[in-house]
Amino acid sequence: MAFVTPLRLRVALLALVTLACQPAPAGVPSASAALAPTEPPPGSPAATPSGALLERAVPSSWRLPLAAPVVRSEHFLVVSDSPIATRAGVAVLDRGGNAADAVVTVALVLAVVYPEAGNLGGGGFAVVRDRTGQRTALDFRETAPERSHREMFRSGAASTLASRTPGASKEGHLSSGVPGSVAGLWALHRRFGSLPWPELMAPAIELAKGGFVVDARLTRAIGDALPKLSRFDATRAWLLPDGKPPSEGARLSNADLARTLERIAARGPAGFYTGTTAALIAGEMDRGGGIVSLADLERYRPEWRTPIEFEYRGHTLVSMPPPSSGGVALALIANIAKGDELSSLGFHSPEHLHLLAEAMRRAFADRNALLGDPAFVQVPLGPLLSASYAAERRRSITARATPSSDVGPGLPRPEGDHTTHIAVVDGEGAAVSLTTTINDFFGSGVTVTGAGFLLNDEMDDFTTDPGAPNLFGLVQGEANAIAPGKRMLSSMAPTLLLDPSGEVRAVGGARGGPRIITATWQVLSNVVDFGMNAREAVNAPRLHQQWQPDEVALEEGGFTLEQTSELERRGHHLRLVPDLASSPVIVRDPVTGHWTGASDPRRGGEAAGR
Repeated sequence: MAFVTPLRLRVALLALVTLACQPAPAGVPSASAALAPTEPPPGSPAATPSGALLERAVPSSWRLPLAAPVVRSEHFLVVSDSPIATRAGVAVLDRGGNAADAVVTVALVLAVVYPEAGNLGGGGFAVVRDRTGQRTALDFRETAPERSHREMFRSGAASTLASRTPGASKEGHLSSGVPGSVAGLWALHRRFGSLPWPELMAPAIELAKGGFVVDARLTRAIGDALPKLSRFDATRAWLLPDGKPPSEGARLSNADLARTLERIAARGPAGFYTGTTAALIAGEMDRGGGIVSLADLERYRPEWRTPIEFEYRGHTLVSMPPPSSGGVALALIANIAKGDELSSLGFHSPEHLHLLAEAMRRAFADRNALLGDPAFVQVPLGPLLSASYAAERRRSITARATPSSDVGPGLPRPEGDHTTHIAVVDGEGAAVSLTTTINDFFGSGVTVTGAGFLLNDEMDDFTTDPGAPNLFGLVQGEANAIAPGKRMLSSMAPTLLLDPSGEVRAVGGARGGPRIITATWQVLSNVVDFGMNAREAVNAPRLHQQWQPDEVALEEGGFTLEQTSELERRGHHLRLVPDLASSPVIVRDPVTGHWTGASDPRRGGEAAGR
């Protein structure tokens, strides 16, 4: 059944596609200047009190401008990793849609214009506060196929699958779990959406048909993944025309993807999990030795879950429960950190940096050993989230770094990056934080022939080989072992920050594997503990510690010699990295009450609103 664009949308869609085909002129950073003022409104302070603090703590060599303006809007705001997707979300809100409607459209547009992470062939999580103040969490994480088993990727293990091929969990057909994105977006719309489903899909369909202008970021991303993408015929045909990445300024369309989107627009998730699209996925699996079957696809269901909620300095953080580790790990870090008044320690003082690294180390030791899909393992949420447990973990922190080999999970084991992040607030007080992924950049590298979308490589997020690090260096435990139908553990952490009255103060989250957790925490802590505005909170330099490997990663150029020398004196092993995750944020201005937003310049994107 063909999808026909409603007449009342055609003008808006034409404008969107025109924008997609016309890069911003030199010197003009984005279209957000036309969508929302970037200068503070009259009567608001010219700078936050944190400005001088940051100037003292951050070296002049730091490459991200801390004093850059934020995007401000009175009614609603959208942040995503793509200016095209952000503008599509703003257009939905302009037409009277709500935050859930906008998130659905943004996610679908990202599946077209941001193929390294936006997806139909992956999964994710969302945290929602509706206009009445009710909070809930949606789990549309991928699941292990029925034919999977715990030994399928283990080194030297006997297996009936072609699983001992080096890198089989990270690349190729066998690395894919059963996709959840389409079912998840449909569930979000059914419960909270207000505009018709076909309308929300129309921008993505038009962009897939008519194409969009390739920017330097996408050309570079495809080039970086060239060895993987060139292995698969359908991927080469789409992303490597003439055998090389499309040049900046070229137009990239995808007729197969447009037809897939049309089937989903007409039939909802049945247009993906059954019928033509499902047959194309199953056929691709058969050709490439994968194991996702028609029965796996038809059986897939998203899950509504009770979010993790915890108090921090009078605020409430609302985040994802297992099988995401994001909410639990954030709570562990926060509960340890709030034993000190961080503002008194001083931003990025040696004491602040040491405490953050040690809190992260303990949170990841627990995360890696104790968390998994709650349908398969007993997750000790009560003890993990308790104040007494945080106090116990905190007592083990001394003035020196604790070697990771001396830090294990603080509770007995129970028996039994890449992503893209979207934040939206609307004019009625609703907010959605959604993170979606196909795991590594461009997922498995496999494009479904005839369907036009990439499949995930999420099987690598299981404990594929106990004691061995996965794609992101995480060494995980038995709780996350592979089992048919099981959801692999995730680091995604879509999070809402509510003020003491229960209203949304910030919408956070990140992309970047396990660095999602620490980036999300630092951005929100920057807002709460140090009074930073959205731009300062995002652009401030970050650190990351994940238990194993036993090192503290620091963003290069963001830390002074005094800071690094003191951390080394305390026994921390330091490693400089170009950047740590991408964590855009929306923050309510405490003076004006307006929304402010900042995309993360580490990966680009745009914030815009009205």
